[in-house]
Amino acid sequence: MQSPQISNLTALQKDRSASWKMPCESESQWFAIHTRAKHEKKVAFELERRGVSTFVPSVAQVRQWSDRKKVLECVLFSCYAFIRTDSPPRIHQSVLQTPGVLRWVAFGGPPAAIPNAQMEAVKRIVETRVGCTVYPFLKTGQRVRIRGGCLEGLECILLSEPGDRKLIVSIENIERSICISASDYVLQPI
Repeated sequence: MQSPQISNLTALQKDRSASWKMPCESESQWFAIHTRAKHEKKVAFELERRGVSTFVPSVAQVRQWSDRKKVLECVLFSCYAFIRTDSPPRIHQSVLQTPGVLRWVAFGGPPAAIPNAQMEAVKRIVETRVGCTVYPFLKTGQRVRIRGGCLEGLECILLSEPGDRKLIVSIENIERSICISASDYVLQPI
């Protein structure tokens, strides 16, 4: 016979796993994890070694030292890595036990899935090597779709600044955004 504490723990685990059910468990989704500073690539490497699909967006940046310049691959969103999985409960503890991982990004419950469209937008920008910079997260602004060019169909937020228009691509769950110049693109309001 189980003690009351063990049966309560078992019931709690069942409740917790029930709250993790996603609308379509066969389809993998993106999730964000918060990492220690400058541990994003190490965490991704270790998780990949354990069989977990990861993504850490990075961009090439020129860094100037007193005697030389060097091109470095810099992480786009510091302290964040992304995981693609179809079963977060199965890998939850394994991810948390990875050195450098602080927590899953969640909002008072199970880890929050990131819409695939947002992650695909960031992946396209990184893969096409379009010049981009990290930009403060925006909650307001006109949503637009790019027409033509290597970013055809990408949905962004248009930001007008004196003398230059910029496009903002956001990952809402981690409140991070990246900014690209809109001067070379034809835009269509959504």
